[in-house]
Amino acid sequence: MTYEQTHVYAREKGVSRPLYAAIRVIVVPFMRIYFRLRITGSEHIPRVGAAIIAPNHKSFFDSFFICAASRRHMRFMAKSELLEGPKGWLLLRLGAFPVRRGGADEEALETAREILRQGGLLQLFPEGTRIPNPTELGKPHRGAARLALETGATIIPTAITGSDRLFFGPFPKPKQVRVSFGAPITITGPQATIEAAAQLTDELWPEIEREFHLLRSRKGVIAMTAAGIVTLAAGALTISKRRHGS
Repeated sequence: MTYEQTHVYAREKGVSRPLYAAIRVIVVPFMRIYFRLRITGSEHIPRVGAAIIAPNHKSFFDSFFICAASRRHMRFMAKSELLEGPKGWLLLRLGAFPVRRGGADEEALETAREILRQGGLLQLFPEGTRIPNPTELGKPHRGAARLALETGATIIPTAITGSDRLFFGPFPKPKQVRVSFGAPITITGPQATIEAAAQLTDELWPEIEREFHLLRSRKGVIAMTAAGIVTLAAGALTISKRRHGS
């Protein structure tokens, strides 16, 4: 398919329900076991109606970890090169649609609008690109805010950690991945101006930062607790050996 035909397919046919369900049955349990995927705040994802999931971006696999949080079909942008060949066929039917890098892609934006007009659930990364550093976030763009204002879609600040540097060569690392959804931001009226998009982005991004740093702090607490347990166990073993030695 040409680039334009891919967008027509994404707008008119969307997700292959049988394929999506089959992949989900296989992939989600694997994520929960191997990557110890932990999801909080999924109750904030609306069961029906147009909504934008707005997460930070660490990895190509972020979209799939976030999709695991809801049985609703989530749609997401992917760079156009990824939707070429057999892999592209699969991604398209799992909810992806292409975007060309290097400038505003009106074709991709129109597909995003159409998904939201149809009452769909759309993932959109405000950073616009991956920020692989596990401790840092990038700078937000206004695209997610603009689409929310244009369509009236609810926007949900979201954070993900642990998905950076997920592979060692061809093998996945058994890292823990965490996803957190914040309270939805409701759009009260159509006001799709540059100023309104900037204001909404200024409201949205601190919420994403807050969720991200909460996830990071939880990871630190868990690590300290685990270290404490190991230290206590080592101490108890040392005392036991001394007692038996005397």
